[in-house]
Amino acid sequence: MGKSSFPLAGVIAAIAIAGAVDIARAQPAGPPPGGGEPHENDPRLMEENINIGAVELPDTIEVCGDEPGFARLLCLSELLKADVSDDMLELLELPYSVETAQKWSNLPAGGYPDRPGVLLGEFSEEQLGLVKAILMEAGSLRENEGYDEIEQNLNLDDFIYTVATDQAGYSSSNFYFAFLGTPAETGTWELYYGGHHFAFANTYTDGVLVGATPSFRGVEPFRPVEFNDRLNLPMAQERDAFARLLQSLTEEQREVALLEGTYRDILAGPQADDAIPEEKEGLSVSELSDEQVYLLIAALETYVGDINDAGAAAYMEKYEAEFADTYLGFSGTTDLDSEDDYVRLHGPSLWLEFSMQSNKSTGEEGNHPHSVWRDQQDDYGGNTL
Repeated sequence: MGKSSFPLAGVIAAIAIAGAVDIARAQPAGPPPGGGEPHENDPRLMEENINIGAVELPDTIEVCGDEPGFARLLCLSELLKADVSDDMLELLELPYSVETAQKWSNLPAGGYPDRPGVLLGEFSEEQLGLVKAILMEAGSLRENEGYDEIEQNLNLDDFIYTVATDQAGYSSSNFYFAFLGTPAETGTWELYYGGHHFAFANTYTDGVLVGATPSFRGVEPFRPVEFNDRLNLPMAQERDAFARLLQSLTEEQREVALLEGTYRDILAGPQADDAIPEEKEGLSVSELSDEQVYLLIAALETYVGDINDAGAAAYMEKYEAEFADTYLGFSGTTDLDSEDDYVRLHGPSLWLEFSMQSNKSTGEEGNHPHSVWRDQQDDYGGNTL
């Protein structure tokens, strides 16, 4: 097929809507992915399986109505704040700053206890139901995306807790939830949620979503796991979508897309905000066929689709407009199933990485993914220190 043309508004409308390399390449600036060396454990760490899927949404949320959007998110946030003690509110709602927002990691809570907020295990069942409602409102409700991905990630951390003994902080109770800034119709605030293998950061200014990144996703083990009364296999759709895209490339396209060196993890991980290279490498998206562009959009949408539909549509429109200056690169195999397999998209705004590495927490043979979506203009809502 011939090369695709831009803009691709028709294509978009047709679709519903961490890192080191080998010594042949320069190391990224800053600490290694995960946030550096393990810290002293947070004394608040808990040993509890909360099974968030079984947590019921409280009847009190009826006052917030059924219309999705910022007003409902704000109402749910006010309900939670009104239900917690003064001591818990001091942990839950903190002054907004990018410095605080940057305190996220892919490590479990025992390896990185600097995250702000309240541990999920510290909430009462009623309060946890409000947290669940807030996460469902801020994220997508699609299967294996958004909130459903959050739930599966928590279930897998409960599973890891049953098999891992080398580090404290596993289990669903040890994920952090916070408001950075005061949720309100005016001003800037961030909905902060994160823990092992997960970071969710929606930033709002004057009632508008101005940033949904950094957005980190990982999962171990990377196989179907029956736990907490459901089957858990988050991120299979991300891996499969990228594998289909890479396997669609012609031999000539693969040669151009192949990156030098071995990428052992993502580059732009936690505490590595400046690690995105200035130079774009790989195959220009303008060299893809229309069918291949469909596959690229399908892969991209598994990340952008983690937020609500209105926010996702806005990001997809922006990235589509920049496709002519966006590049696809990969290293390793096109199956994205082996250690050191790596793929990324690099555009004027978009930065997206997917990396496979050996299992570390469960002791199982095999590999698991780390991935990150960043927007070079909208990270942390486009705010600076």
